[in-house]
Amino acid sequence: MSEVKPLPYKRIEGFLSEKQLAEHHDVLYAGYVKKIDEIREKLKAVNLETANATFSDLRELKVEETFATNGVRLHEWYFDNMGSVAKAHGDILKLIERDFGSFEAWAKEFAACGLVSRGWVVLAFDLTDGRLHNYVCDVHNQGGVWGCIPLLILDVYEHAYFIDYATSRKKYVELFMQHINWDFVNELVHRYKAVVHQ
Repeated sequence: MSEVKPLPYKRIEGFLSEKQLAEHHDVLYAGYVKKIDEIREKLKAVNLETANATFSDLRELKVEETFATNGVRLHEWYFDNMGSVAKAHGDILKLIERDFGSFEAWAKEFAACGLVSRGWVVLAFDLTDGRLHNYVCDVHNQGGVWGCIPLLILDVYEHAYFIDYATSRKKYVELFMQHINWDFVNELVHRYKAVVHQ
């Protein structure tokens, strides 16, 4: 059975209120966690003989399984990579400078991606070319790139900011950029060995 991962904070001072985070985490994210279990339970009994690409119970359940699973993972990474360590440092800073020319160039592109995406912005390490890329993903199960490790996640669906910022997505993105937990991002760099190659 899947479990709702608790938030490491109740609010992020100067960025997200307790109400905003409670609605986002306790209702929306928790709903994805519950749906994974429901979908997987239904998959145990699905009729494989009726499998069809146009429509079948198996197809619909498998599509929604990726949507719910990515919804959980993206939200967990998003909640984990926010905090108060707002100055980039360590290996992630070296990777960003190598692949984007400067931290400022990366930050400008990442923030701009936050204005064009309909769902997510992901700073990912590509296992094929060994480089960082900013990707946008409009829907949980579409737009991700296979063979990439997500290192930093920004949720730009309205539910992530509307209580605190209404329609001011730009202000939300600007403040997100000041509330990144770079220690967590560096932990991922080391965990997945996304290191600077000479």
